[in-house]
Amino acid sequence: MARISGVPESTRVGARLGFFTRLLDAGTDGQRYRAALEQVRAAEKLGFASLWVAQHHFDRDEGGLPSPFPFLAAAAVQTDHIALGTGIVTLPIDDPVRVAEDAAFVDALSAGRVQLGIGTGGTPSSFAAFRRSSDDRREIQAEHVSVLRDAFAGRGIRDTELRLNPPAPHLGSRLWQATFSVDGGRRAGREGDGLLLSRTQPREPGQALHDVQLPVIEAYLAALPSGVEPRILASRTAVVVDAADLDETWRGAERGIRRLTRTFLRRDDSGDLRDLARDSDTHLGTVDEVVASLTADLTLARATDVAFQVHSVDPAHEVTLRSLELLAEEVAPRIGLRTGAEAAGELLNVGADVDV
Repeated sequence: MARISGVPESTRVGARLGFFTRLLDAGTDGQRYRAALEQVRAAEKLGFASLWVAQHHFDRDEGGLPSPFPFLAAAAVQTDHIALGTGIVTLPIDDPVRVAEDAAFVDALSAGRVQLGIGTGGTPSSFAAFRRSSDDRREIQAEHVSVLRDAFAGRGIRDTELRLNPPAPHLGSRLWQATFSVDGGRRAGREGDGLLLSRTQPREPGQALHDVQLPVIEAYLAALPSGVEPRILASRTAVVVDAADLDETWRGAERGIRRLTRTFLRRDDSGDLRDLARDSDTHLGTVDEVVASLTADLTLARATDVAFQVHSVDPAHEVTLRSLELLAEEVAPRIGLRTGAEAAGELLNVGADVDV
C-alpha cells in the first residue's frame, strides 16, 4: 500500500499496521492503564508492528496519559517485538534532557524498540502550567530538538561535557515529527525524520483529509536527503465490529463523534451521525464497510505505517479487542497492510544512516 514517489517500484512494499491509543477507556485511571496494556499485548499477538501513545495534560476527556514513558516501560516488559512510539511528546513544555533520558531508558529496556514522535502540541492552555507560552512554542521546539539530537549523538549536552546515560546512539534516527503544514513536512524531510500525520488535520468543510495531507507528503519526500528511507505514519480512527454488534456500537459512538465534530472540526454537530462520522474520517462498521472507506483514503496509499485508534468512538474494552482482531486478520490483508515481527523489526533500522 505504500506507493512512495521517488522510491523504485521494485522496492515498494505495503505499509506496516500499527495501534494508537489515547487511553480513554471507561473506569478509574488505573483501570484505563491496565486496559490499554491488555490491548497492547493483544495487538502484538495479532501482529501489529507498532504501538503509539498520545500525551495529554490535565484534560481527562482528551487523553488519559500525561507521562508516556512510564507506560511504554510497562509495555516494554510485557511485549517482545512491537515498536513503542510516542505520538506525540509535546516537546516545548518538556525538558529535552529528561525526554532524552526517559526515551533512552525505555529503549534500553525494550532492546531498541522506541520510536520518538515529537511535536509542538495543540492545546495552548496546557503551556501556562509549565511556565511556557504557546506563542513561543516553535522557537522552543527548535531549541529542544537540538538538545535531543546532541544527546542521542553523544555530543555534549547543553554546552557541557556530560553524555547521555544510558547512551542511545540510534534514537536520533528514530525521531518523527508531527505536523499539519507543508512547511512542517518539508522540515521533517530535510532533517531526515519520520512524518506523523493525524486524522484531526484541520480542513475546510467538504474537503477530504487526503486533499490536505498529500501536499505535506510531497513536500516531505522532496526534501528528504538522498538515500534516506521515507517514514510516513498516518493515524486513523477505525472500529471494526461484527454485524450483530453494529447498531449498538453506533449508539455508543454518538457522543464522541459529535464532540469530535464540534471541538476539532469546529462544525455544527447536529446532523446525521453517519454523515458526521464520514466527515470526521471515523471508519466504523463491518469488515467490508471499513475496507471500502479506508480504500478511498488516498493518504494511506502513500504511507509506510498506518496506526489505528478507536477514539472518538471510544467503545467498550471488549469491542476494542475484537476490533483489533478484525483489523489484523481481515482488514489489513485486504488493504495491503503488513503485520508480524519482521515488519516491527524494520522500524529499528529505518533512517539509521541519517547524520544530523
